[in-house]
Amino acid sequence: MSRKNEIRNKELIENKPYLTKIELSLLLDKKGKNLDKKITQLIRDETIIPLKRGLYTSRIFYLKNKENIEEYLANSIYYPSYLSMEYVLTKENIIPETVYSYTSVSLKTTRNFTNKLGNFTYKKIKEKLFTGYYQKDYFENCRIKIATRAKALFDFLYFKTEKTLRELGDFRINWQNITSNDLDEFSMYIDMSQSAKMKKAYTLIKKEYDKR
Repeated sequence: MSRKNEIRNKELIENKPYLTKIELSLLLDKKGKNLDKKITQLIRDETIIPLKRGLYTSRIFYLKNKENIEEYLANSIYYPSYLSMEYVLTKENIIPETVYSYTSVSLKTTRNFTNKLGNFTYKKIKEKLFTGYYQKDYFENCRIKIATRAKALFDFLYFKTEKTLRELGDFRINWQNITSNDLDEFSMYIDMSQSAKMKKAYTLIKKEYDKR
């Protein structure tokens, strides 16, 4: 590799789960148009992968840490957020459908991002309902925020219309994989939400659950 194409702090870049444009400016020791040109070159050479405007991950880091990296990056692409809804329900075998998007809940405006790693969808929720998730270790001091089964189901139904909720029996939910503790937790979020729609949803859920 010629000196012209050498990457400053290459090892540091390859060992970070994600990099902002500001971090790249410091690591590459470049600014303005020179920085943009270098970032374009690094993307073209597949040294880094763009996640969204101003946020990147190293291809080497991705290849070395493939397991669960998309889950961690889902939390990082739009912060604060936690994985929930269809993604978690499929992971927990609560719904049988294959999900092709990393679905999350956030305090920010509803957004969608698509990059080489997948599709990342975020739904805005009220601050008092931004709860019901646990954290699992991913990389050194990095953790992944992911909803419990009960909260993932609550979030999933919370964003449905009341008309859609009346067709709950058509959702193909695997009720046998939901426990009474899950229902108790679900009920707690209904109390927190004070949502008449979700109170009606709970009545329908209990009816479907009892038919198991």
